[in-house]
Amino acid sequence: MPEARVAIIGGSGFYQMGLTDMEEVRIERTPFGPPSDAIVIGTLDGVRVAFLPRHGRGHRILPSELPSQANVYALKTLGVEFIIAVCAVGSLRREIEPRQLAVPDQLIDRTKGRPSTFFGQGLTAHIAFADPFCPVLRDALWRSAQEAGGTAHNGGTLLVMEGPAFSTRAESNLYRAWGADLIVMTALPEAKLAREAEICYATLACVTDYDCWYEGQESVTAEMILSNLTKTVEAAQRTVRLALSGLPARRDCLCASALQDALVTPLDMVPEETKRNLAPIIGRYVTSESTGS
Repeated sequence: MPEARVAIIGGSGFYQMGLTDMEEVRIERTPFGPPSDAIVIGTLDGVRVAFLPRHGRGHRILPSELPSQANVYALKTLGVEFIIAVCAVGSLRREIEPRQLAVPDQLIDRTKGRPSTFFGQGLTAHIAFADPFCPVLRDALWRSAQEAGGTAHNGGTLLVMEGPAFSTRAESNLYRAWGADLIVMTALPEAKLAREAEICYATLACVTDYDCWYEGQESVTAEMILSNLTKTVEAAQRTVRLALSGLPARRDCLCASALQDALVTPLDMVPEETKRNLAPIIGRYVTSESTGS
């Protein structure tokens, strides 16, 4: 199977970036069902990169319906070590303006009922998630966003809501009172699953609107989001290309060993089917002794 070190999860605007040696990989089955769509792998500035359309081509999948487990699992099987998640977000702060970029460093989870772990079925794990985005990947994106031109914001709290409807004004103001800076319908459970898979994960946020808290501004619409997103795609593309050259050859961040102290269940007590299903995730921790063979 072809491999890629970096994955970009985002929209169709990221397929036209000068990729060479392109091939389409269809992973029809994972233990968690099929991913959102076929994965396009190509070479970009000397780096093998995988592109996965989060909502499927044609934007067919609601945020609540996203097969995030299958998406991250599929990328793990391709050898991915870094995921750059490109998202359209709303701003909850006057100074973070539409058509600007942001690289958040914190998350608030307001989703409901989305499967957010690979574990269960006889195996328990508790990852550390105090800092939900990889600091190394975040730094590469932030430095690259500055170099790419335009205005970019470093840090900030990204609130993940359920959707698909946008916020009420009361909700939008509540989130501002909580200290949230940006709002989106994705990023979770992607970030949690990437951490469980020991993949570095960070979000490049394309600001498209002011949500609905900002009186005097028209209410957010899908048309507004798509229009402003189109205007930020070029800057986001430049940022991603620059970030590729800033990634370390060897990872020494905590993401790379997130499961080392997280697996609670003795592996000799874990059902064999669970071990097989999670082999791409836990394989390096499963020894012949722990399997009893």
